Amino acid sequence: MTTVKPILLAEDNPRDAELALAAMEEHRIADKVVVCHDGAEVLDYLYCRGVFASRQQGNPVVVFLDLKMPKVDGLEVLRTIKNDVNLKPIPVVMLTSSREERDFGPKLCIGGQRLRGEAG
Repeated sequence: MTTVKPILLAEDNPRDAELALAAMEEHRIADKVVVCHDGAEVLDYLYCRGVFASRQQGNPVVVFLDLKMPKVDGLEVLRTIKNDVNLKPIPVVMLTSSREERDFGPKLCIGGQRLRGEAG
């Protein structure tokens, strides 16, 4: 029997999480989605600790990561993922419903790789 790798959805806003889950269901892209409500919970999931200590080992197939979350923000979670040799291969899609200019303007680099921002 093949194990289905979950999608990890990190979203602190229940309405936004519900919309994302509905879109995944509508497009049949997720058999199993794990929802985390803050950055600390995401890291607990990825490192199999806390309430996730007994979860089946293995990385999610992809992480949909909210930019602004309580406890540990999305950028810090992304830095942690990309600086860990075991987590680095996980694709991460950053999400935000923010309309604030400062969330889009600065160039972001993690591990020498530009993630977003202006060219150059």
